[in-house]
Amino acid sequence: MVCLFHEALALWTLGYPDQALERSQRGQALAQEVAHPFSLAFALQHAGWVHQHRREAQAAQARAEAVVVIATDHGFPLLLAHGTVLRGWALAAQGQSAEGIYEMQQGLAALQTIGQQVGRLRSLALLAEGYGKARQVAAGLDVLHEALAMAERCGACQWDSELYRLKGELLLEQTVDPTGESEACFLQALAIARRQQAKSWKLRAAMSLSRLWQLQGKRDEARELLAPVYGWFTEGFDTADLQEARALLAALRE
Repeated sequence: MVCLFHEALALWTLGYPDQALERSQRGQALAQEVAHPFSLAFALQHAGWVHQHRREAQAAQARAEAVVVIATDHGFPLLLAHGTVLRGWALAAQGQSAEGIYEMQQGLAALQTIGQQVGRLRSLALLAEGYGKARQVAAGLDVLHEALAMAERCGACQWDSELYRLKGELLLEQTVDPTGESEACFLQALAIARRQQAKSWKLRAAMSLSRLWQLQGKRDEARELLAPVYGWFTEGFDTADLQEARALLAALRE
């Protein structure tokens, strides 16, 4: 079961969101067969993370709430912390920014108490995204500064591309980018994703950079960047990322 969920997250990162979902579903089925509370909570938590990566907020929230119930009933503090963060992200993604940010902060405080670093890094990325949705730019940048420092300190690089992309998006909320700092962040995110062969992170970075270039009137450059990235994908066309990429490409071709 554990291997299936690690495979699911790796497959999403490598650009196979549908295969990731299929592995997640198999992992959940195994956990249901075993009917062991910790295994079930673990499976639901990781299934929620797969939905979070696919930007399926309602499905992520449903898994997170189930995790919170099981973890509370059986005394699993780490899973409770992760479930709380995931539920907070889902709430923020669905427009309930204040409630979502509060839940993520509570989950992060619990992770800090437990002392888990890698899980905290992911949670900081989600909190920064939540701050961005609430247009709390300074708070979001502070969180990203902490996350990037932590990633460098502990050598956990799986979120690096997304951290730089989120930083670029927040900087755009703060300024019209006269110094090109946002563009530099998007280019860094793109370079990291290319180096890691992380196609899903690469798509997000390419979209952020293409949108910026579109605003700057560089439509041809934006289209030439995004088209081959989007064209690489063979599945997941119903996911939010690929739907947005298709719409952006259509706009760039007009």
